[in-house]
Amino acid sequence: MTPERFAKLKRVLQQRQPDLTVLAEDVHKSHNIAAIRRSCDAVGVQTMHAVSPGGEVLRHHMSAAGTQAWVPVRMHDTVELACLELKQSGMTIAAAHFSSDAIDFRAWDYTAPCAILLGSELRGVSDEAAQLADAHLTIPMEGMVASLNVSVAAALILYEAQRQRRCAGLYDRCRLERDEYERLLFEWSHPDIASRCRSRGRPYPALDEDGNMLSNPLRD
Repeated sequence: MTPERFAKLKRVLQQRQPDLTVLAEDVHKSHNIAAIRRSCDAVGVQTMHAVSPGGEVLRHHMSAAGTQAWVPVRMHDTVELACLELKQSGMTIAAAHFSSDAIDFRAWDYTAPCAILLGSELRGVSDEAAQLADAHLTIPMEGMVASLNVSVAAALILYEAQRQRRCAGLYDRCRLERDEYERLLFEWSHPDIASRCRSRGRPYPALDEDGNMLSNPLRD
């Protein structure tokens, strides 16, 4: 790994937004999951959430797509459990969903801890999910089509969130806890060694300023 690569990893981690996420409810198509995950990474989302009963369909899609885990996906069996966990962590849930109470997606405050809820390709957000959400968001449509592809909608909303957060200075300082930052930096820099350390129950070694390990964690 070059010093330039290590510097980029540090810069990306320093701009991660642990209190911004996406919750995908029953999004089944692998290219949509991959595209949403890519947009999450692009704006600094730390972890994506997904509702997939049993998790098997989503695991298969991610494995088949060969997606690298810059943005891990936390699985939930039901949207109720997913929303409960996110709300307990202090997040409000804003669903991309048309209703009489819906507001323009640009009018929502994304600088506060927020989860963006997106529904399935065919039916959108379920009635249960819509009731669990704290707000409903719409994307203005001026043409004949009634809606956008779920991954396109995700990108639009996430980039509005990025715009607001950048204006608020939320990308100007590292927002990860120090322990989590150092853990992720090692795992991103040395994924194979990190995996072997975990399997052996060994701590990660410290890194120098160029990302080199200061000791061999696998030496007996």
